Amino acid sequence: MADGDRTDARGGDDEDPVYEAAAGWVARLASPDATDRDRDAFEVWRAADPAHGEAHAEMDRLWRKLGHVPDPRERRRGPKGLAGIAAAAALIAALSYQFGLVDRLRSDLRTGVGDITRATLADGSRIDLNTDTAVALQFTETERGVELLRGEAAFDVVPDPRRPFVVRGGGVSARAVGTRFFVRADGVVGVAEGSVDVAVAGRHRPVSAGEAVRRGEDAAFAVVKADVNRTMAWRDGRLVFSGERLSSVLEELGRYRHGRIVLLDAGAGQRRVTGAFDPRDTDEAIDAIAATMGLRVTRLTPLLVLVGSRP
Repeated sequence: MADGDRTDARGGDDEDPVYEAAAGWVARLASPDATDRDRDAFEVWRAADPAHGEAHAEMDRLWRKLGHVPDPRERRRGPKGLAGIAAAAALIAALSYQFGLVDRLRSDLRTGVGDITRATLADGSRIDLNTDTAVALQFTETERGVELLRGEAAFDVVPDPRRPFVVRGGGVSARAVGTRFFVRADGVVGVAEGSVDVAVAGRHRPVSAGEAVRRGEDAAFAVVKADVNRTMAWRDGRLVFSGERLSSVLEELGRYRHGRIVLLDAGAGQRRVTGAFDPRDTDEAIDAIAATMGLRVTRLTPLLVLVGSRP
């Protein structure tokens, strides 16, 4: 890939790189996986210029207001243009981390952002946890219950007619006896093998291999044909896309990284992407897509990537 695809933000009439960096530091230091090296690097950055400390203090105050970011024009001195995008996106990312802590505290199994793990449950069934996922186990003598608190999980279920295997999350319930399927916290269920009984607000519908269902508004849901094995390729360390919108692809890649990917060009977001990418290196995936589609990638901070058309 050409070096030009990894561009740095430059100061200008409409940008304030100090506030861009400050927003990134607030989000990074607020995350649970912040290291001593991160904190030492931040102190070096803050000590380099009094303006750094002022900008960080202001960004930190905004973060503590739980994401309420006022109009930059109302600030005596604040981020504008790309800096405003950086501040808002970084703060949203930090808040997402904070809210996710509650789910992780309730969980029995969990993964961090960008992690994919596999475990064997007490009954011998296999569970794969995708990025930023948390589940609580509720196994009893009459039911093998799994509560999906956040994220996405896939299951290979060992049959046990006496104890149905039931996954609940995202407003749906998926009941299986012996099957291979996934459930997402946004109310999506897909079946790769066997069948499950999906229930939404008391309404039941069977879903068979090669089909998926998504919970809609007013508890509406419909069964559709789907390439479920492709959707579940993340279990093998691959994200596979076939003619999907760039906006959707970037949103999916964003699940595997800290911070935000911001698409600046709505028109480019409608273009189609086909390819397979490694979820462990989303920067490489973004660069490969940008090079193929002639897009510009701007990394303002380690936590914020902007994608747009070239001038």
